[in-house]
Amino acid sequence: MLRIILSGCHGKMGQALQRLIAVKEGLTVVAGVDKQPELPSDFPVYTFLSEVKEAADVVIDFSHFSAVERLLTDCKAKNLPVVVATTGLDEHLKNCLQEASEVIPVFYSANMSLGINVLIKALQAVTPILEEDFDIEMIEKHHNQKKDAPSGTALLLADSINAVCQEKKSYVYDRTPKDEARATSELGISVVRGGTIPGEHIVIYAGEDEILEFKHTALSRNIFAKGALQAAVFLAKQPAGQYQMADLVNANNLE
Repeated sequence: MLRIILSGCHGKMGQALQRLIAVKEGLTVVAGVDKQPELPSDFPVYTFLSEVKEAADVVIDFSHFSAVERLLTDCKAKNLPVVVATTGLDEHLKNCLQEASEVIPVFYSANMSLGINVLIKALQAVTPILEEDFDIEMIEKHHNQKKDAPSGTALLLADSINAVCQEKKSYVYDRTPKDEARATSELGISVVRGGTIPGEHIVIYAGEDEILEFKHTALSRNIFAKGALQAAVFLAKQPAGQYQMADLVNANNLE
């Protein structure tokens, strides 16, 4: 039985995880961490991981980027592997992930879905062929409660594209003040926030007289919850180090 602590247990993703764990054999939630520990729950909930008394095997984090640094510190103190699925991490927090991975197993991905990670491989295959003659743009859409923009997934896709570009791209998030033609070195990222859109990412390669588009649509938050659970099962068996979705896919641990 894999004993899980859910960080951000009262959030939308925390609730999705609870529903999946409830019907999956071999997994159980022993405790939660949330900024509102007083809300009703089927397990003990604490404000900080350091307060948790229950024994556990792994932590899954779907909280808020402002809580990640403290969570990593507490995971190191308790020697607990942690799956960080929270988005909006800046360079400082990514450095914190790296530092923590020297002590404990740390799994981080800006997007936990298998489809997005297959999309990354496709983008990295076509970009070197198209980058000289095609402009690259991106549109990302999410629900009206999402706070970070652009999304962590949009930046993940952009970074994956940039990693294989001969001429590195500069990210442009707002063209409102511009009064000039688009530079070939730009990669534009446009953001939509509205309704209950779980998540949609469109990557556009716009050439002369032809356009190629790659699109991923999340129809349910369950895809991210499922990926996080798969990551937790994988991570609980690993030594200290930093892991990502590519490691999970390559290890053939997907069910």
